[in-house]
Amino acid sequence: MKNSSLDDNKKRINRYCYVALLFLILFFTSSQVYSQTINEQWVKSNYSKREVMIPMRDGTRLYTAIYEPCAHNQKYPILIYRSPYGSHPYGSDFNASLWNSLKGYIQKKYIIVYQDVRGKRMSEGEYENIRPIHLLVPKGQTDDATDMYDTADWLLKHTCNNKCIGVTGSSYLGYYALTAALSKHPAIKAVCPQAPIGDWFMGDDIHHNGALMLTDAFNFLSGFDRPRPVPSKGDYPYKNYYKNDEYSFFLKAGNVANLTSMLGDSIRFWSEMIQHPDYDNWWKERCPFALYKNVDAAVLVVGGLFDAEDAYGTWNSYKALDSKRSGKPLFLLIGPWQHGGWRGQGNYLGDIRFGNTDLNKSFEDAEQQFFDYYLLGEGSFNQTPKATVFFTGENQWRHFSEWPTPNCQPTPIYLNEQDALTFSAPTDEHSYSEYLSDPDKPVPYTKKSSHNRPVEYMTEDQRFASTRPDVVTFETEPLQDNLTLGGELTADLWVSVSTTDADFVVKLIDVFPDDFKYNAAVDGEGNKSKTLMGGYQMLVRGDLMRGRYRNSFEHPQAFVPSKPERVTFKLADVAHTFLKGHRVMVQIQSSWFPLVDRNPQQFVDIYRCSDKDFIPSNIKIFHQKDKPSRLLLPILK
Repeated sequence: MKNSSLDDNKKRINRYCYVALLFLILFFTSSQVYSQTINEQWVKSNYSKREVMIPMRDGTRLYTAIYEPCAHNQKYPILIYRSPYGSHPYGSDFNASLWNSLKGYIQKKYIIVYQDVRGKRMSEGEYENIRPIHLLVPKGQTDDATDMYDTADWLLKHTCNNKCIGVTGSSYLGYYALTAALSKHPAIKAVCPQAPIGDWFMGDDIHHNGALMLTDAFNFLSGFDRPRPVPSKGDYPYKNYYKNDEYSFFLKAGNVANLTSMLGDSIRFWSEMIQHPDYDNWWKERCPFALYKNVDAAVLVVGGLFDAEDAYGTWNSYKALDSKRSGKPLFLLIGPWQHGGWRGQGNYLGDIRFGNTDLNKSFEDAEQQFFDYYLLGEGSFNQTPKATVFFTGENQWRHFSEWPTPNCQPTPIYLNEQDALTFSAPTDEHSYSEYLSDPDKPVPYTKKSSHNRPVEYMTEDQRFASTRPDVVTFETEPLQDNLTLGGELTADLWVSVSTTDADFVVKLIDVFPDDFKYNAAVDGEGNKSKTLMGGYQMLVRGDLMRGRYRNSFEHPQAFVPSKPERVTFKLADVAHTFLKGHRVMVQIQSSWFPLVDRNPQQFVDIYRCSDKDFIPSNIKIFHQKDKPSRLLLPILK
């Protein structure tokens, strides 16, 4: 018995020593990996690159660059970027993102995949902007969802993977991340769409509420959508249509038909778009929102409060996912970023500062933890609050169990006489503000003379506009307490026009106190401009409604001259605190040029009308007892 007990003790000690030794080996091995400096040399020593042409079900082959760990002693998750902009660099060189923005994934030995979508750069096939998705695809036919499904199948068979795939990317890549989820491939466990395109008629880059976003649509489509006869590593020759400032160019160019002639018939989407001036089925089948009920993968939607391109797509993709797939993993991260600003923007936009916290790290940590949880089973991201949103003004992150939050109370704030903005409804029997909208002298959207749209216009000082006679301004008294808005903003106007059509631009503005100055220790260094911040009129949110669509986007209607009518529309969600001592301001105008194309102010086909169709219109904004113009503010209680 004694010897047997001694043997047992020896065995127990040996097991403990073995376990301890194993632990030390694992500890030092992992420490060596995670203490290793991830730089170009390390990546090229530990990763390999191969370029393949993955066949789709119709025989078309898609260029795909695969970066995978050299060691095949374990199975790794796959992270995919599907892009229409090119999977640079082609050839043996490595993508520098691997040792810059993707260090965290490289440390954990993710397989990183870049793919040119069908018809772009080195992939075969024909490209189509916002190609309609059909969940039940006839045999042999394809769309972006089937391309993702076939790509996933191929990767599972030809890489050392753990059968878990994530898809991510920003802007168009964000859209392709969501179409990847629509493929319903069982290996696609998680997608992170950042600033995804949602609906190019209702919002985003090309239109807002039916009005053409002129400078963005023209500059983007004239370059991006030019034909590509054969697969190519680079861009095909691009014509520079103007060298002076955009305001002068577009005003001189005149009507949209003149721009169409300038482009010729080579820009496919532009040519198709002008055949569909209203929200018909051609547009509707290019909006994927109704399909999002079919998404089973976990989703993290990322976007910027001041995204000039795809704020609409970000907010509304999230809302569509939330309303149509209850109970499935869905998260929202919104920061004070411009388009794509979660990678490298910094803590300010234009003259406006957002504090000293590392905003970009908030995104990097969230995205990494999201994929680590759903692709590796590490961490506890599933316990993260459903919505994390940065509130400007107070410059703080807030966390919510849902968005919009139940604590949001839509509260009307009314336009009144003598340019007043109050929470009390007007009592006057006859009251209105009036201005002349002249298409030959459109209101600029920025005070800067620039070649291309400045991203900072989304927070720009609006004092340049408030002095114009064709802009009406309404303002509160200085606030006695902080006023926090979090949610959907609605404009509800009573108007009349002397013609048969007009646009209505509504801007919500934070007016800083006259003695306001930033404190760098609290607010950050900013852009160190010499702008006087006292009295600054910060654009918080602005958008417009093309008047003809006030009752229906499918069936536009002319105004009856001088007849009062109601115009109601939603602006993108807002997350902002008006601090005590600040004022709330609303500006209304009927042009926003050349951000938005000019309305001829007659009920004609704007895509085909002539320059002589553009006429001035006398605009009235009513603020009287029976016609109370107002904004519905999403006030957080």
